[in-house]
Amino acid sequence: MNTVFDAVLDFLANGLTGASVWQVVVYSLIVTHITIAGVTIYLHRHQAHRALDLHAIPSHFFRFWLWLTTGMVTKEWAAVHRKHHAKCETVDDPHSPVTRGIKNVLLTGSEMYRTESKNMETIDKYGHGTPDDWIERNLYTRFSWQGVGLMLVINLMLFGVLGLTVWAVQMIWIPITAAGIINGIGHYWGYRNYDCTDASRNIFPIGILIGGEELHNNHHTFGTSAKLSSKWYEFDIGWMYIRMMEMAGLAKVKKIAPAPKFDRQKMVADFETLQSVISNRYDVMAKYAKSVKTTWHDELDHLRGKAELKSGFLKSAKRLMHREPAKLEVPQQQQLRELFSHSKPLQTMHEMRSELSAIWERSHSSRDQLLQQLQDWCVRAEASGIKALQDFSFRLRSYA
Repeated sequence: MNTVFDAVLDFLANGLTGASVWQVVVYSLIVTHITIAGVTIYLHRHQAHRALDLHAIPSHFFRFWLWLTTGMVTKEWAAVHRKHHAKCETVDDPHSPVTRGIKNVLLTGSEMYRTESKNMETIDKYGHGTPDDWIERNLYTRFSWQGVGLMLVINLMLFGVLGLTVWAVQMIWIPITAAGIINGIGHYWGYRNYDCTDASRNIFPIGILIGGEELHNNHHTFGTSAKLSSKWYEFDIGWMYIRMMEMAGLAKVKKIAPAPKFDRQKMVADFETLQSVISNRYDVMAKYAKSVKTTWHDELDHLRGKAELKSGFLKSAKRLMHREPAKLEVPQQQQLRELFSHSKPLQTMHEMRSELSAIWERSHSSRDQLLQQLQDWCVRAEASGIKALQDFSFRLRSYA
């Protein structure tokens, strides 16, 4: 009897593996990372945005794995995410910290997802093109939460009572990282490579912990790109996995963000320049933001010499200079007008930014009219006497 009792105690303490605590930690890190890879590669880039095609082997593996570790239904996840992009930062956005508050999204982001996933209007409108085969209908969708129950049994068998902790970590991993951090912090704090229309931000340039989803501003700017990294110093581990699968014939990339090309010998903007500028408008505006920053530094000593311009005023005005002019409220516009009364170069940079962005917003203008506007813009920029603006114009007309 004691032998049986001791065997039961040993099983509860060590499971079938008898793994050490460190071995259990390594196992937990591996399985949660596979889950993250499944979300970013399969659910996000493949299903929601169609940025790549997946071979049946990784596609079925990820579906099965996500059924075990999250209980999420592909159609529901894709529909909620597509609606997030379609209604971003509005009251109809399922989980925007701009409209719902950062604290609420961080703490209850997973509940916001579950609530929206029960909205049949959302599922019908945005859930098209997701798997609808026999196994999806009769297992993954019909018994969505039985998978995580099976995962609990597996962990208990492997590690005994400690497996319950491993399972709990698996269950909170996606609600914390995806529903909380990405949907919350990714629209609240971080840096922006591109001034896209929403509040998305890159949380960190090295995308490993959340599979590359840390580069959230890049993603919202180029939503259908399979690659989330943009700058040379950014790393997207999800993209690395996709390239490895592509080399093995298990994936095919359909779309990535456009990379601008240049003809440095071009002296005058032509129709190719116009098309390239419009196609690469986010790159154009990112480079223009750097020109604004350079001009600000050139003007800073002059502005500091003005007794009426306090340091706090200058700090806030600097931030406003990088905001899209159309998004500025009346008090902010007034603050910039006061700044411009002391700096003509900054006023010119601000006004010409609006004129430049209007080129790709004027859908009613003909191609000839848009080209003339672009050429006139370059002429005025190069005659402005502002070195940063002149350098930017030389680069702008070399887009090819």
